Amino acid sequence: MTSRERILSAIKHKEPDRVPVDFGATPSSGISAIAYNNLKKYLGTDNESTKVYDVVQQLAEPENQILDYFDIDVIDIGRAYTKEQHEWYDITLQDGSQAKYPDWFRPILKDDGVWYASEKEGQIIAKMPPGATFFDQTYFPYFDGYPDNFKDLPQAMSKSMWAAFPVPPWDKVTDKEFWPGLREKCLDLRNNSDKALIIGVGCNLFEWGTFLRRMDNFLMDLITDPGKVEELLDALMEEHMLTLEKVCNWVGDVVDMVKFGDDLGMSNGPLMNPETYRQLFKPRHSQLCEYAKKNSKMHTYLHSCGSIYQLIPDLIDAGFEILNPVQTNTRDMDPTRLKMEFGKDITFWGGGIETSTVLNNGTTEEVREMVLRRLDIFAPGGGFVFNTIHNILPDVPPENIVAMFDAIKEFNGG
Repeated sequence: MTSRERILSAIKHKEPDRVPVDFGATPSSGISAIAYNNLKKYLGTDNESTKVYDVVQQLAEPENQILDYFDIDVIDIGRAYTKEQHEWYDITLQDGSQAKYPDWFRPILKDDGVWYASEKEGQIIAKMPPGATFFDQTYFPYFDGYPDNFKDLPQAMSKSMWAAFPVPPWDKVTDKEFWPGLREKCLDLRNNSDKALIIGVGCNLFEWGTFLRRMDNFLMDLITDPGKVEELLDALMEEHMLTLEKVCNWVGDVVDMVKFGDDLGMSNGPLMNPETYRQLFKPRHSQLCEYAKKNSKMHTYLHSCGSIYQLIPDLIDAGFEILNPVQTNTRDMDPTRLKMEFGKDITFWGGGIETSTVLNNGTTEEVREMVLRRLDIFAPGGGFVFNTIHNILPDVPPENIVAMFDAIKEFNGG
């Protein structure tokens, strides 16, 4: 099988010739720039400067030679936009190693040792404290309350760090020929690679409430002001549908998966009562999925962190075909239980190894054993793409990353 066939077979719940693997295809399945530099040095392939394509989370874009070395089966279409060297500049990461930022991202280091990042009008909206390895949002446009109407929603959204500092290709979305260019670049990727293609469109709903109001305020709003929440969600859906329509129109016949995002879980359960999800969010998630399926060939993919076991039946019913990152180190997210109850109805894209315990602190043998156990559980019958439980963070030793991929290769037959 080609990589694309392998991924599509897994999504259709047909067991492919080997377990398909993701590494860096989304900002929720990637690797920190620091960990990536350490990996390249360990492999002796550190001749090319690392590009930090996700500046908020400080994630690296894996080079093609690394993807080929580890037999990776899927790529993000955003990588087609990161090729021009003049659009990047040299920076020093928190550990002292070297990398590159996109030219438009210019955070400032102040005397207090904090990196401050501003949106295009100069307002500080994010910071990275000393010793930290990612940026925190510091400005919430609707913190003091909702506006009377949402005519200013696009402007308010632009002042959230998640919109102000986007990953490719969305940092180019205001370019005059963006949409025809997007199609051209996606076709080029498809014609010159056998890897499956994924495009992230966001279309977050619950999360945008937290980006605009702040988490604590928005969680209270779900209970105390659901009517205003619905107004916000309707306004968000107008913006999201405009984007989704264009994506489906321009690349829906070229790209294999469309990735939505909405973190719905904590470590001990969903962030809301399942009934609240059904009332406020499920109908809108259903609308997004239905549109994508009717107007493109793309499979629907949801990134949602945390313990979401209680919501999975509704997510399936809403039309999501793929679930990531399968955070099995949270409550009720036991791998065997997930596979047994939902393995025929949704593809698990992740859950391959714990990133906050074993991958960063375990021995190489402990890494191997966990990977093989997870593969034994998730791989039979398809419906599984190997991925770590979220991003590989800076403290993960490179030998453990290699041990992880070696275990996958061992499971796949060498």
